[in-house]
Amino acid sequence: MKVFDNTTKKIFFASWVSLNPTEASHANVIQLGRPVSKLHIDILQPLRHWLDRVQVRDRQLAHRLCQYIPAQCPFERDVKLFGKTLLHIPPMCKLNPLYEEVVSLRFRALCYLADECGEDISQYC
Repeated sequence: MKVFDNTTKKIFFASWVSLNPTEASHANVIQLGRPVSKLHIDILQPLRHWLDRVQVRDRQLAHRLCQYIPAQCPFERDVKLFGKTLLHIPPMCKLNPLYEEVVSLRFRALCYLADECGEDISQYC
């Protein structure tokens, strides 16, 4: 007896399908997720673009970036007492609004050192 034979026949998908697209355009549509405002100003957008456009073309710059940007969140900790974990402090780096851009900059620096310079990057991992 195969599990596949018994389960695939009982799977169904529930969704809303509109057969007439003109009816769907006049209906009230509820959008899930965060509401979209007409005036959305992101004050960090220029800094994000600048970080994304930084090209790593210097060996010393790549080494400095790999040293200064940590591979793991330095704030994540386990508080232990007598070998038992009392408290776990979660990583807070993802609260940083520029986290993705900084991590991608570090990754580009690592790739430059490994691919272009042919260096061993295991010291930064």
